Formats: sequence, structure tokens, C-alpha cells
Amino acid sequence: MTHEIDYRIQGAAMQYVEVELDPGETVVAEAGAMMYMTQGVKFEARMGDGSASGIMGKLFGAARRMLTNESLFMTHFTNEAEGKEQVAFAAPYPGQIVSVALAELDGELLCQKDAFLCAAKGTQISVAFSKKLGAGLFGGEGFVLQRLRGSGHAFLHAGGTLMVRELRGEKLRVDTGCVVAFQSGVEYDIERSGGLKSMLFGGEGMFLTTLSGHGKVWLQSLPFARLADRVLINVTRVVQDDRS
Repeated sequence: MTHEIDYRIQGAAMQYVEVELDPGETVVAEAGAMMYMTQGVKFEARMGDGSASGIMGKLFGAARRMLTNESLFMTHFTNEAEGKEQVAFAAPYPGQIVSVALAELDGELLCQKDAFLCAAKGTQISVAFSKKLGAGLFGGEGFVLQRLRGSGHAFLHAGGTLMVRELRGEKLRVDTGCVVAFQSGVEYDIERSGGLKSMLFGGEGMFLTTLSGHGKVWLQSLPFARLADRVLINVTRVVQDDRS
């Protein structure tokens, strides 16, 4: 059973989400995502989302999370007081936070591994691998995805500005890093970005992600990897200028 939680998304360019917990309610988050919590909230690190039963199930879930370079543990925040309490979460780089009601998305959503921020307890958070070899070899951060299942709210973070688009049988070609999430009915694959000259000198990478079929997709205008690359280039230039 998924916990029912109230929330407010605060801010504009650099948002955070404040979750209000009734007594006994719990929200699950990636390690290090917490911004603040009030006195009655207690937290505990556990293996995964808490849905796995038995030591083998927990270990198997932890091993799969290792493949995404995520922490083996997730943090569970529970209201152990008699009244309402709050806990807030924020992402480590500028962008927008979006709330997704899994019950309105057929109970399942696939997201890239850096997008998931937190979710109501009862949401199953697991690893999903691309079914196609091409996407696995060249899909970059899109190869290993996180699968969210449940009926409650989950919160995703997108770098820069968030775009939501409904696919109705068409194909959308996207820079791999710009994919945040998509419904399970959407097909994910990769294709060449163009001819050899375009692939080598076009600046868009050798491959593009393709999303096709029916369902919603969430895209981000500023992936963290792109931001980090630009910062690294500028730092390298400054260092070279200082040496010359």
C-alpha cells in the first residue's frame, strides 16, 4: 500500500519539494537528497525501497542498484510524532522538480538514474535495463534506467527547464542526456545522428535516443553532464591562459 502524502514544490529555477507527513507516513529518498526536516521526523537508511522481502531479495535489489552507481541504501523518513511534520528534498544542480502520480500513468514509469528524487513509501524502485543491444551499447546514461511502480506520488528532477510531451504514435529523436522519464508504453532505442561527417563534426554526438509509440515523455534542457562538460572546458581554458 502506497502512503498518501501532501506536498508543495517551492522555488523557480532551483526548486525543492516540501513533503508533509501525517503520523506514521513515510517518504523514501535517494541518499543525500534531504534539505531539512522538522523535529518529529526520524530517518533510517535501508537497503532499497523497503518492498523486498527476505535477505536474498534485499541483496539482489542492492546488487542491481550498484550497476547504476547509486548508493546501496535509500533513506526512509517517517513521521513519528503525533501531529503533522515536514521534510524537504532538493537536487544537487539547478532545475525543476515535477510530481508524477503513478496511478495516472498505469502504475509504472521509467526514468534515467539521476532523475529520481523521492517517492511515497510503497513505491517500488528498481533497475530496468534496455531491451535492445544497440541502446545498451550506445545509449549512455539511458542504458540503465530506474523503474518506478506504485499508485502514489513520485518526484523527479530535471536540469534546466522541463518539457512534457505526449506521443501519439510518432517518433521523437532526443539527445540521450535530455531524457528524464517516459511511460512504459513508449519504446526506447538509439539511432545514428546522421552521416559520417555529421556524426564526427556535428556536435550532437554519434547517436541519438529515439522515443516512439504512445505515452508521455519528460525531457530536460540542461543535463548535468552537459553542464559539467562546459564547466570543465572553461576551467581548462582558464588554466591554459594562465600558463601562457
